Amino acid sequence: MIGLGYVGLPLAVEFAGHYPVIGFDIKKDRIDELYQGHDNTLEVEDENLKSVLKNEIPEGNGLYLTSVLEEIKNCNIYIVTVPTPVDKNNCPDLTPLIKASETIGKVIKKDDIVIYESTVYPGCTEEDCITVIEKVSGKKLNIDFFAGYSPERINPGDKEHTVTSIHKVTSGSTTEIAEVVDQLYKKVIKAGTHKAPSIRIAEMAKVIENSQRDINIAFVNELARICAHMDLDTKSVLDAAGTKWNFLKFSPGLVGGHCIGIDPYYIAQKAQEYGYHPEIILAGRRMNDGMGVWIAAQIVKLMIKKSIAVNNSRVLMLGITFKENCPDVRNTKVLDVVNELRQFGCKVDITDPWGDAAEVKHEYGEELITSYKIEDYDTIVLAVAHNEFKKINFTQRKKDSILYDIKSLLPIEIIDGRL
Repeated sequence: MIGLGYVGLPLAVEFAGHYPVIGFDIKKDRIDELYQGHDNTLEVEDENLKSVLKNEIPEGNGLYLTSVLEEIKNCNIYIVTVPTPVDKNNCPDLTPLIKASETIGKVIKKDDIVIYESTVYPGCTEEDCITVIEKVSGKKLNIDFFAGYSPERINPGDKEHTVTSIHKVTSGSTTEIAEVVDQLYKKVIKAGTHKAPSIRIAEMAKVIENSQRDINIAFVNELARICAHMDLDTKSVLDAAGTKWNFLKFSPGLVGGHCIGIDPYYIAQKAQEYGYHPEIILAGRRMNDGMGVWIAAQIVKLMIKKSIAVNNSRVLMLGITFKENCPDVRNTKVLDVVNELRQFGCKVDITDPWGDAAEVKHEYGEELITSYKIEDYDTIVLAVAHNEFKKINFTQRKKDSILYDIKSLLPIEIIDGRL
């Protein structure tokens, strides 16, 4: 297993119940942490992790972890689960995939199989990744080694839809290998598998899953903006519309994270290479990417209406992770709201019981506060619906303060505005 993050570790643990598994990650700190029996992504329970860990490469079932390349050379199947981000211009950044492919190219042997799980555009596996393996190894696909693609569908923080309970799409570089890959995953995927006709179809299927969700959220985000102009409560509108059996129930909000806010750019770039300029996909991205700035403007308007001096006002931001009850801060859009409020002169503090302070500091240069008094703030923004925030007694806030609920979590009677 190449990569031991939100995707790789849960899958490695499941496979370790059936096979000898080696988990490889370039971050030695990650290896050390896991050998202490704890996963800081909280995707794998400590007991489950400890039950499969081995201190040496197992002969039978079990999981051995390493950052040493030499120790993975005897593997027969390599599964790549590294991230696929975008750069500052929203162009796909294949650096992690390329480096992982180079790693595999150094150790791959005759008849080995490499399976990619990372979300990519159609053609990436064969055109970008496999060519790297061929160049480094001197071997040829479907002659010396084989490939598969089975896109990950992990939903960080979701304890119901776990890796084994989510239907899995599989594919292979030949008909025979596609069946081998499919049977491999059937060992651990209780929900079943779907064998796609080709790697490219499997790649496209994955990238449109999150693009579809992104577009649906963009629609309700636009609805929220329209409702704001008409002085209508968006949630009340959606609750009423949601009584129809075929109405799709989506909620407006900040679209961050490592999937929904990124994957549409992968398909958009590839489409443009083929001479087609996607309109709906990119329009949805523009709408969702602009929500942080728009929300900040709505908050400032409320402050002005209450005669709160915006410049030098104190703002408490409740939450920085990209979703509730999850420590994942990748591509969080809460910072869009924070940065825009600071442009207005607000002094913003951020607190989050789930976010790792060291990671937030490293990734974003932000300090998280761990203690606060809500009565000290002119404005309080509920940005993430963590369970801990439901227990806050908001009646203690200043009489003339603003309480803005991005997640529509709180009773409408106690807030001043919500998305």
